[in-house]
Amino acid sequence: MAAPPIAMLPAIDIIPNRRRKLGLTQNQLADMAGVSQSYIAKLEAGKIEPSYLKVKSIFEALDRVERRKEVSAGEIMTKEVVSVEADTYIHEAVEAMRKHGFSQLPVTAEGKPVGGISERILLDQVLYPDDDKPPGMRPVREVMEESFPQVSDDAPLSLLSSLLKYYPAVLVQRKGEIVGIITKADLLGAIS
Repeated sequence: MAAPPIAMLPAIDIIPNRRRKLGLTQNQLADMAGVSQSYIAKLEAGKIEPSYLKVKSIFEALDRVERRKEVSAGEIMTKEVVSVEADTYIHEAVEAMRKHGFSQLPVTAEGKPVGGISERILLDQVLYPDDDKPPGMRPVREVMEESFPQVSDDAPLSLLSSLLKYYPAVLVQRKGEIVGIITKADLLGAIS
């Protein structure tokens, strides 16, 4: 019977750079990985034949620290979520966007997200109306798109950036309640 395949680890020579980027000393990394400081020093200097299990625990320790240091949704979200009710008229939604300086808003019904509107959707209604009814006098529910995606407040920056490639905003929830919103502007603020 053949032995089970061993998972491949990243190249060992990246350990010193990752450790320094995370602000860790050899001692701190050794403690977290359950190895000695001298093992880390010898490994980084290329003076020992590495043990798979020890190197695996070092990479796992580095991954844990990296995840803790990554910016989360709760840190960059805008806490005041301005939304419009689905029965609100488009002209009122435009006024709310103008007043608050937002280019997109979540649409709610009884306090729960049911859709989203953006400047693009509203401009399409003005430029290409579906009927003779003045665009501003239609309820938002008739033109809204699907609801913005929702993430927990501990969602990492990498997930947020992926979602914001396809959606104008991401709603942040904690225990089923919407507690914030993140737009591309918030994401850029976190990067700078």
